[in-house]
Amino acid sequence: MQWTSAPNIGEAPLPQRARGYWKAWFSAAGEELERLLEAERAQLPPWLAVGLGSGIAAWFALDRPAEWQAFLCLAAAVALIGFTLGSGRAGRALGWFALAAAIGCALVWARSVLVAAPRLDRPAVAQLDGTVVTVDHLAARQTTRVVLQSATAGLPPRLRLSIDDDTLPTGIAPGAQIAARARLVPPPPMALPGTYDFARDAWFQGLGAVGKPLGPVTVLRAGKPHGLDRVRDGLRQHIEQRLPASPAGIAVALATGDQNAVDQDDADAMRRAGLTHLLSVSGLHIAAVVAFAMFVSLKLLALSERLALRFNLVLVSAGVAAAAGIGYTLLTGAQVPTVRSCVAALLILAGIALGRDALSMRLIATGAIVVLLFRPEALAGASFQMSFAAVTAIVALHSTRWARLLLQRRDEGIIGRTARALLGIVATGLVVEVALAPMALFHFHRAGLYGVFANIIAIPLTTFVIMPSEAAALTFDALGWGLPFWWMCGKSIEGLLGLAHAIASTRGAVALLPSMPTWAFGAMMAGGIWLCLWNTRLRLLGLVPFAVGAVAAALSPSPDLLITGDGMHVAVVDGGTPLILRERTGDYVRSLIAEASGFDGDPEDLGRRPYSACSKDACVAVIRKGASEWRLLATRSSTLIDWQSFTVACGEADIVVSDRRLPRGCTPRWLKLDAPALRRTGGLAIYLAGKPRVDSVAARVGAHPWAANGASENGLR
Repeated sequence: MQWTSAPNIGEAPLPQRARGYWKAWFSAAGEELERLLEAERAQLPPWLAVGLGSGIAAWFALDRPAEWQAFLCLAAAVALIGFTLGSGRAGRALGWFALAAAIGCALVWARSVLVAAPRLDRPAVAQLDGTVVTVDHLAARQTTRVVLQSATAGLPPRLRLSIDDDTLPTGIAPGAQIAARARLVPPPPMALPGTYDFARDAWFQGLGAVGKPLGPVTVLRAGKPHGLDRVRDGLRQHIEQRLPASPAGIAVALATGDQNAVDQDDADAMRRAGLTHLLSVSGLHIAAVVAFAMFVSLKLLALSERLALRFNLVLVSAGVAAAAGIGYTLLTGAQVPTVRSCVAALLILAGIALGRDALSMRLIATGAIVVLLFRPEALAGASFQMSFAAVTAIVALHSTRWARLLLQRRDEGIIGRTARALLGIVATGLVVEVALAPMALFHFHRAGLYGVFANIIAIPLTTFVIMPSEAAALTFDALGWGLPFWWMCGKSIEGLLGLAHAIASTRGAVALLPSMPTWAFGAMMAGGIWLCLWNTRLRLLGLVPFAVGAVAAALSPSPDLLITGDGMHVAVVDGGTPLILRERTGDYVRSLIAEASGFDGDPEDLGRRPYSACSKDACVAVIRKGASEWRLLATRSSTLIDWQSFTVACGEADIVVSDRRLPRGCTPRWLKLDAPALRRTGGLAIYLAGKPRVDSVAARVGAHPWAANGASENGLR
């Protein structure tokens, strides 16, 4: 007989012991999570802003209404699960975050419906008349952009005309009624995948068409700038009379927020030098105005002994500074960075008035929520992203233990104080550059590498010399004493521009990236937010997604072929250099192709390369990728080519591109991209290395309301 051992008394069966083990593990993990969140309890409220932004970002990233609905259902389910998990911080935090995400997605979806306006279906030439709504002077391009409320039947109610300055009649101002014969087109989508999407911005602005007059513009009733428009226009003219053209553009941008007056070469140099943020009125400028107003008002009020004894002068001067900040925000157009900075400044002033320190992540989160509730579409723009990223990175840096120990003011000699201040400027500049680099590379395909060193000089120069001298010049002009201050302002701006041009012309001043996967950008943003919002070592986990996204972005391949949505412009990218099909391509398209190629320079001509054969009507080129060869055939004129010879050439080509409809007999070996196909796909970036793939504008836009007709449904995926 075979004996078996009896089980130990009191020992549970194996499945029950396993369940007990996992129950204990989850209990311990939950307790540890609660302990971590308890230590970070002060940092939990800002995640509401992140949740709101995540929902808005999901709406832009997902393609179709069915996907938006699925996201809303998922977010609502997660919120319900979080709120029913119990009374712990983890459950409540998850619930509120998911609820904010659902609200964000629903909010931007609802706004996209509410702002819907008729759009032009196809290019048209029409006689129109309408009332001028806004006027923007683009001095660098010698053009004036006029937004009209159209009264012409069959045209969108709101459209934009670009009028050359040499044909601009007098009397063009808000409220004017004008008539013109113009060529109008629908708001153009992004020309190439990853470039600026004007159609998206035009949708939220209610613009249904853009165009140019074909003849003289007739002013039926002259208009006059009124309110803040009148003040801005008067300031612009006054500054342009006091300063030379180049410094005047910078001074106008600082005073009114209008960057259109900045010379194009100066704007390019500022961007390459990492100083573009100085032209966009945001935190730096609001801080300077508020601090100056509070300092001056406090000192002037303190001169009266009676006022000093009877009133809380700090509270009064905080009110004066708040009024100055609000006025400057309205004067400069209430753009997203300015509104965010103004909200932050008001909260700081409230904290000062109450005797508390209000500068924190909660302040930044409050500003973000205010902006996103009223303009959720701002999240997709580079201005919103870069503005909030910069200020968040600064606050996160100075909240670290290292920064508090090393950069905090203390009783020491002037050399020590100066060195500590300089170290703080350098550290802050480095952190801001790292924070902004992913956004600059994603939106503009380039980022300045020497911006830290340029900003060490440029920020103090702008804050303590340029802006005060300009303010003093405008103030003392009323007494006729402004000339010395204008001289100082002009010379300091010339110094700023000299610095920008010197940095921009330095070899290796700009890092270039032709493309970046959207998921890689999202991973870097998620990692950066995680790093900034936590205070404990939990924040270090954010390095993982940031590093993964950075590596993916750095390893992303360059496109081998770029094709604009109209089929007129084709570029073969050979060794990083774009080679364009048409020699007479305009400067705008050239810069667009160079940007999408990650090329720092002017594109070259495809017809001059030995592996291409071009006539005035067509080009044939051989594209070599590794061991493979791809034969490209592209038309370059409107002249019809002999049918038989063209169909033979099509059959020998792998890719055929044309800006017109090609005959059915044209059957290339891989891809036929004529006018009907390109209307469905939009602009294309083609990658031929390894497994060939096509990235299209239609695939990026999806079924969002500003998608071109039919493109979102039938585009290449």
